[in-house]
Amino acid sequence: MNETVTLAHGAGGKQTAELIDKVFKEHFANPDLTSDDAAVLSVEAGKLAFTTDGFIVSPAEFPGGNIGKLSICGTVNDLACMGAKPLYLSCAFVIEEGFPMEKLEKIAAAMEATAKEAGVKIVAGDTKVAGKGQVDGVFITTTGIGLVQEDVETSGKKAQPGDAVIVSGDVGRHGCTILLEREDFGIEADVTSDCAPLWGAVEDMLSVTKDIHVIRDATRGGVGTVLYEIAGQSQVGIRLHAEDIPVQDGVKGVCGMLGLEPLYLACEGRLVIFAPKEQAEAIVEKLRQGKYTKDAAIIGEVTEEMPGRVVMTTEIGAETLLPEPRGELLPRIC
Repeated sequence: MNETVTLAHGAGGKQTAELIDKVFKEHFANPDLTSDDAAVLSVEAGKLAFTTDGFIVSPAEFPGGNIGKLSICGTVNDLACMGAKPLYLSCAFVIEEGFPMEKLEKIAAAMEATAKEAGVKIVAGDTKVAGKGQVDGVFITTTGIGLVQEDVETSGKKAQPGDAVIVSGDVGRHGCTILLEREDFGIEADVTSDCAPLWGAVEDMLSVTKDIHVIRDATRGGVGTVLYEIAGQSQVGIRLHAEDIPVQDGVKGVCGMLGLEPLYLACEGRLVIFAPKEQAEAIVEKLRQGKYTKDAAIIGEVTEEMPGRVVMTTEIGAETLLPEPRGELLPRIC
């Protein structure tokens, strides 16, 4: 097989079949993977969650993962936020002519490993090859179906005054990682992406209580943007406590030097959870036993005051309005 992807690999002939067989089928093989026009799937009775997401991250490889791992995590986590056990994924690739076959193989291998960890099957897909310069390396779109668990109903419209605000771990790490990889700031920091599949974390929480009002993954725009979205959807106020927000020392240092707010840096393995305060401590205790959620913390509460706004209580006890996200968020991760 060629060392790089060529336009012939996207033409639908022998080279396309070779690419699919030797890269994608090699890593995605399972009884439901099809070469027909659509996968025919079995699902249990109940409600299904359905989502799709595109991934164009640059660079395609970064400390802690690559675009392949990210594409699985992003869609699995969107399903998990709706209380849905991930069942099936499809994936579509748009690959730039000349993209190294070795890198594509590495991306597919990361997708295989992450899908296996998440307990989800890749069952269908599509491959297109674009001309040189039309695509930045490789773009991936994944679509997922999950089974919503019984008696679970989460939504950004369901936050209520008195709810505790929980994060499942330290914030801002993915955005900081991408920023350092992409830009030459001359800053050395031990920071790796938090990219991770989170259905296991949601399953852990649901084993404690199904009375959870909101679960949201803090991807583009970070935790701060998610909080403003939920405050607007539910028409409530949110009060945060700065000293309780977990931020890795390396991220703090980079943000301090560049004048960035960690709450607005993207995460790819962190959940924001709104639940009744009576359940919050038990939820956090359970999360802290998990693989990716050891730094889970209660960082604030929902209030009736100032609906649609997020207020921060600083380490010295002062209150300040968290700026509402506007314009271009840095770094742009997709």
